[in-house]
Amino acid sequence: MKVLIINASPRRHGLISQMLDIMKKEAEQADAQVECINVNDLAIKPCTGCMACRKRGECVLPQDDAQRVLGMLQEADRLIVGAPCYWGNLPGQLKLMFDRMVYGMMEDTRYFPAPLMKGKRAVVVSTCTTAWPWNIVFRQTRGVVNALREILGYSGIKIVANVQRGGTHFGTKELTTRDRRKCIKATHKLLK
Repeated sequence: MKVLIINASPRRHGLISQMLDIMKKEAEQADAQVECINVNDLAIKPCTGCMACRKRGECVLPQDDAQRVLGMLQEADRLIVGAPCYWGNLPGQLKLMFDRMVYGMMEDTRYFPAPLMKGKRAVVVSTCTTAWPWNIVFRQTRGVVNALREILGYSGIKIVANVQRGGTHFGTKELTTRDRRKCIKATHKLLK
């Protein structure tokens, strides 16, 4: 089984990175092949909205990391996406990446988009500064989960679990035992 981990956090040792490390180790212990991507290390030009990729099945912009990541996603059986909450939503770099990969994730039909990634499963991990439970009530981490549910859902990828962590603005640098357990449980659910 191939697992692709996409880390959209700019903090190399932040809470999302720590959570994804736990999930990576769990997946490797279950004999999964794991590949990791740090979105902030990618060179991806913005989508121009020309819509040509929808007809051609490929992006008209020069090759960059968007095509490489799309290929990795197409080969993966499972996906783990970690993203901090920026204004109740995804970080711009992650949205930019998905914008450039739309032609390989779904295709236009006369009525509804047809998913091209059916059968894949995913886990979403998100953190924000808003304290729990307000991070969920005020749609902070939940905003990230919902945005990814829409993107991945149109692609046919089913989110089987999510891990949401609020209250990071208090200088939290370590995961709690509860955070670790949630990550392990979510990984086991993903690998079923």
